[in-house]
Amino acid sequence: MRRHRKKSKIKFIGLTVFGILLSPVVASGVIKGLTGIESVAGMLSEITVGGDKSVARTITDYSTNMISFGFGWNEETITKSISLSNDKGPIPYPEITEVKSGSVITQTYGKCSGKQFFDLDNFGQVRNCTDESMNVLLAQSRIKPEFSITLNGQPQVLIMHTHTTESFEPFEREYYDASFSYRSSDESMNVVAVGEEIKQQIEKHGISVIHDTTIHDYPSYNGSYDRSAETVKAILQKNPDIKVVLDIHRDAIASDGDLIAPVIDIDNKKAAQIMIISGCDDGTMNMPDYLKNFRLASLFQQQIEKDNPGLTRPILFDYRNYNQDITTGSLLIEVGSHGNSIDQVKYSGELIGNSIGKALQGLTG
Repeated sequence: MRRHRKKSKIKFIGLTVFGILLSPVVASGVIKGLTGIESVAGMLSEITVGGDKSVARTITDYSTNMISFGFGWNEETITKSISLSNDKGPIPYPEITEVKSGSVITQTYGKCSGKQFFDLDNFGQVRNCTDESMNVLLAQSRIKPEFSITLNGQPQVLIMHTHTTESFEPFEREYYDASFSYRSSDESMNVVAVGEEIKQQIEKHGISVIHDTTIHDYPSYNGSYDRSAETVKAILQKNPDIKVVLDIHRDAIASDGDLIAPVIDIDNKKAAQIMIISGCDDGTMNMPDYLKNFRLASLFQQQIEKDNPGLTRPILFDYRNYNQDITTGSLLIEVGSHGNSIDQVKYSGELIGNSIGKALQGLTG
């Protein structure tokens, strides 16, 4: 059955492109370049946070607050006229200054209610931005993935990064510098560091993992998903036992000139909240097995939330591809946002890697 995106009215509040926070006026001009602006619905929404800009406020009303701002398959066209650099050399981590262009606000996204949300049986929630019925999705969430994990030393999991240069704040701070680029090829400061933490924890459960660190978003950002698809296909061809492909990203959340850092305290230490994205096919994406990916997302979500209450934001189930047509175990995970510190996201990588390892152990044959 062909599914169509629902058109929604969008109130645009801010856009971050390559670490540069655009004003609503400028960003609106960029967004108008999209063909079919309804494809952005569900990715952008109004965020309203009243009162003092205090630390660790809890967001529970997702109907009026931004969920995700990461660029996806179709959204790369937003940045068509913007490039990082013509230089193909390394992108050094930006110089740290004390320039204060705006605030970094830490917020905790809590359990929420609304027409788009439902609870999974045990732990965690799902945000359904599609026409798929809640009952169908709940039923699918109860079905285990069809594949089994073998502990024979052959790689079972691939961790990779479509937007490899996405980086984070150097440390926790209450302000940001607008000239600070949140892109770097320094693997100790970008999403590669998060992926490595996940890899190490999964391997502690006896599961072999490949962590690919190929840069796909530089020097050209546009076309990143085409390039990462080729990388994944080549690795799968050489390693046919791989069952799970995890594309690790970071989000980009901003409001009224401030950066939003989603955090939760776990064992007296701040962790960046994470969000799993599971794509749905509207009939145009050649992704007929998308519900099999959703089953895996539900398995991971419940295990992560069981082990670390509050670490997850609801699974985002939306009309997106993200190369999830390649396997039936393909998921995208947003770990924190550009307002989070590198230590916060690495800690999250450690936590979710351990939980994913536990979940996959339950699938061993």
